[in-house]
Amino acid sequence: MPLIWAAISAHGFGHAAQVVPVLNALGRLVPDLRVILRTTVSASFFKDRLLIPWELSAVRQDIGCIQDGPLTIDVEATWLEHERFHATWNDRLQQEVTAITAARPDLVLADIPYLALAAGKAAAIPTVALASFTWDLILSDFLAPPSIDKLALLHSIRQSYAQADVALRLIPAPKIDVFEYNVDIGPIAEPAAPARDQLATVLALDPGERTVLVGFGGIPMTSLPFADLEQLTGYRFLFDGPILSGSTTFASTHSLPFSFKTLKASVDVIMTKPGYGTIVEAVELQQPLLYVRRHNFADEPPLVDYLHRYGRSVELSIDDFMRGRWEPALQQALASPVPSLSALFPTGGPEAAAVIAQQLSKVRTHSNDRTNPKAVQKGHNA
Repeated sequence: MPLIWAAISAHGFGHAAQVVPVLNALGRLVPDLRVILRTTVSASFFKDRLLIPWELSAVRQDIGCIQDGPLTIDVEATWLEHERFHATWNDRLQQEVTAITAARPDLVLADIPYLALAAGKAAAIPTVALASFTWDLILSDFLAPPSIDKLALLHSIRQSYAQADVALRLIPAPKIDVFEYNVDIGPIAEPAAPARDQLATVLALDPGERTVLVGFGGIPMTSLPFADLEQLTGYRFLFDGPILSGSTTFASTHSLPFSFKTLKASVDVIMTKPGYGTIVEAVELQQPLLYVRRHNFADEPPLVDYLHRYGRSVELSIDDFMRGRWEPALQQALASPVPSLSALFPTGGPEAAAVIAQQLSKVRTHSNDRTNPKAVQKGHNA
């Protein structure tokens, strides 16, 4: 039974959302496939999404960014946490090598923990990176405190990334040059089927009332300008954070009998930050999208460019967002036309699966050769 060791960054849900369609597609190509999810992403995220047999090994794989909510990165804290992470690098690496060796996977898949790629290499297991960005790209734009050797830390990260046997770069993405062997693949998106009528019934919407999903990914937003937004009429806001008790304008997404993916496909407008999964799914669904930029995340420019080229979108400034001045942008998003350019078809899941299946085939062939003296002899004579 083939086994994948899937190391997944837990900085939000975006990396897990990229990996799941790949593993599902791989399961259709490789019989009896199993996966160990090496991540601190909650098991609840994978339930009903990941269709092959899986088990969770909840060990932190990387730092990502330290954030004060989904829109603000604490740059100094981010650098300090990376420094602490690398201060124990040798121990962490040995722990991963020991765990991988004990599990005996056929392949290590990393999105995008560089620790897993270094450990897979040290354990002599084939490694595949799946990436829409890398952490060295993100950190490169951040000013490091004087106490931290930024260049040395980035060099260490890049050295680990460079040990991947194959890197699959998802479109849209910034230029990634840290890997020795890159393969560009299409977008990854598995949007849910819409349930607009059912949602309208559950919410008891008034005629003409519009639904707005306010969701900023796996890093929670704990507050909104509720007092200002409660004054808006004609909108029902579905928020994945805490709401005011007794509100008739806001509904908690957790109180609704729909998955978050179904809500994305069923509302009139999505409000979010530019993150890979939501952007690509919104474009595929041609859902109007209102976005708030962070301006200091390396994958944001190509995502915004992709969104404006193929999707229906309007930017809301962070000042207008925080002050509750949403209505003009909401109206603009609702009136946005469908672009004349057709979006790239989301072929990334099957494409990535095909590459990984090929790598697994090489592993099995090599394993058979080692256990079959005639095969080894034939290869030697050739």
